[in-house]
Amino acid sequence: MIQHIARRAGMAGALLLAAAATQAQVGPGTQWTKDGYGYLRAQDDEIVQLDARKPGAGTTILSKQQLTPAGKDAPLKVRRFSLSDDGQRVLLNTNTQKVWRYDTRGDYWVYDLKAKQLVQLGKGRPESSLMFAKFSPDGTKVAYVSEHNLYVENLADHAIKALTTDGTDRLINGTFDWVYEEELDCRDGFRWAPNGESLAYWQLDATKTRNYLMLNTTSALYPYTVPVEYPVVGEDPSRCRVGVVPVAGGPTKWMEVPGDAVQHYLPRMEWAGPAELIVQQLNRRQNESKIMLCNAATGAAKVIYSETDKAWVDAKDGAVGWNWIEGGKKFVWASEKDGWRHLYAVDRAGHEQLLTKGNYDVISLEAIDERAGTVYFMASPTNATQTYLYRVPLKGGAATRVTPANEAGSHNYDISPNGKLALHNYSSTSAFPTADVVSLPAHQRLSGGDVPEQAKNSRAPKTEFFQVKTADGVTLDGWMVKPTNFDPAKKYPIVFYVYGEPASQTVTDRFGTGANRLYQGNMADDGYIYASLENRGAPAPRGREFRKAIYHNIGSLNIRDQALGAQEVLKNSFVDTSRVAVWGWSGGGSSTLSLLMQYPKIYKTGISIAAVDNQLNYDNIYQERYMGLLPEDRHFFVDNSPLAHAKNLRGNLLLIHGTGDDNVHYNNAEQMINELVKNNKTFQLMSYPNRTHGISEGEGTSRHLASTYTKFLKDNCPPGGR
Repeated sequence: MIQHIARRAGMAGALLLAAAATQAQVGPGTQWTKDGYGYLRAQDDEIVQLDARKPGAGTTILSKQQLTPAGKDAPLKVRRFSLSDDGQRVLLNTNTQKVWRYDTRGDYWVYDLKAKQLVQLGKGRPESSLMFAKFSPDGTKVAYVSEHNLYVENLADHAIKALTTDGTDRLINGTFDWVYEEELDCRDGFRWAPNGESLAYWQLDATKTRNYLMLNTTSALYPYTVPVEYPVVGEDPSRCRVGVVPVAGGPTKWMEVPGDAVQHYLPRMEWAGPAELIVQQLNRRQNESKIMLCNAATGAAKVIYSETDKAWVDAKDGAVGWNWIEGGKKFVWASEKDGWRHLYAVDRAGHEQLLTKGNYDVISLEAIDERAGTVYFMASPTNATQTYLYRVPLKGGAATRVTPANEAGSHNYDISPNGKLALHNYSSTSAFPTADVVSLPAHQRLSGGDVPEQAKNSRAPKTEFFQVKTADGVTLDGWMVKPTNFDPAKKYPIVFYVYGEPASQTVTDRFGTGANRLYQGNMADDGYIYASLENRGAPAPRGREFRKAIYHNIGSLNIRDQALGAQEVLKNSFVDTSRVAVWGWSGGGSSTLSLLMQYPKIYKTGISIAAVDNQLNYDNIYQERYMGLLPEDRHFFVDNSPLAHAKNLRGNLLLIHGTGDDNVHYNNAEQMINELVKNNKTFQLMSYPNRTHGISEGEGTSRHLASTYTKFLKDNCPPGGR
């Protein structure tokens, strides 16, 4: 038996095949055929089946004509799709709209291959209001969420039954509030029972969550507010509970999860058989994780496994699915309890067995092939900038690298249900992304692997990786791109790219690392050194201590690592220490401000985009996970925020923020503005009306942002060797 592990969404992820799994909980992943040798995908307004082992056009499963609704002259634009278990029906998602980051709301249609009928689901529901539609196990029904209520539709007569009726904008059934989505990757909030007789679902009560009021001053003659439910640091989370409701209708049976339903998080839930649920619970501080089995009929809950950490415990990686083995007697679980992120087999009594032993981190669990007795996972024991596929016996033991030794860089695998092949993607800073199909475990190429046509016209930066040891004795990874016509006898300006927080790495050996999309032109051609360092606290596979040293210390330890690392880089004779710039976005914007203000002797120019200037402004799940709880830990939030150091600004600062940012709100920028004004610190500001965290909406926005960035950098940190 093969199990597929949902991948965590990430902005810096490797380029994926068109048919590869979509981001966590955004929709179904690769639609493999039963034998595991083929897969389906939407292309050219059709659904086609391809043989993964052979290149070719594939076999059409649904033609343009079949995908054209009656009375229409164009086929549906299929955004994502899934098949019923018997392969007789296809569920089609179209006309989608964004809910915060992803387009998880839309219309759904079903095509019956036997009856040759295309029918829209949710008749009578508002347009583009259906979310996370899923076939029942027997393929005769579809369940979905609409306007925060759960519905089941019978495919024989398309009768629709509302399973919940109390849903509102703030009482949320079957999906999640803003902060659960953003910080716990929770979007799809219901699961079919294995027997198809009931649904398990989350309910969040956000009625006490206060609104952040964004102000829209450009879309109408009179300004109006745009409310966003947003619990900042210190505010209570939404009350969260899990219940089971019969598909035939009737009251919900709520699971009796112990503790205060407000002062906890339930980030993961799945069925553990026909009559039980398995649930992960995190306490409010997120340093204690409990796994419990819940009786679906009575609601009785029993804790079977728990873990604590002096810093924090992460939620299970995969937001959908549970990694069962031995017919549901055990599951595979990741833990950092021994100082490294390892995989364990845990039985229903909580007894565990270490599967991956050694001084290395498991980056992600990819698949479990029980027939071959193998667990596949990603790791990189000797280089934290890279990712490779490894395997280990399901009974535990020494890990074996599957990725060939001659393909240094970053890899991604989507392993087929039979465990015999994988859709594989590879890139490095010098290798353009390529996609092929490989056999497992031999890793022999079966098809693909050709360098794409666009690679011939691409010009990748010549990125050099290095390590520095800081005055604190900490070794940091870094990369550097030198000027095109580099002359070691000259001195060049250096621009550091920084993120610095636990959500992302910047020093990775994949294509695009070393490029700067905001710079108009070519930084190397213009005579800049471009560089980045990976401080402690980044999610690099360097062990628990490296990652969790940042606890209570965002804005302090990560900033010191960056500054001391920069000091080592500046010892190179070809670096002009009078021309040192730093920039970053979001957490990187915060780090930019902290570096500029805490280490003004090093950094002379900074460009801060969408920064959290005051850590008390940010959401409770993220900021409390890494910084603690109010009131006892308040000083960590206050003392380590850029706002506390604004009085020390000496260099050139450009603040950039979208006024419609629903993630890092514009009040961050305004509080920083006030503090800089109070201390008579001059700076430049670029506000983008109604733009969100990505600052991409509106005609000309991306071009203008790049122009503003480039001009400020050139004016204040001039390029060229001297």
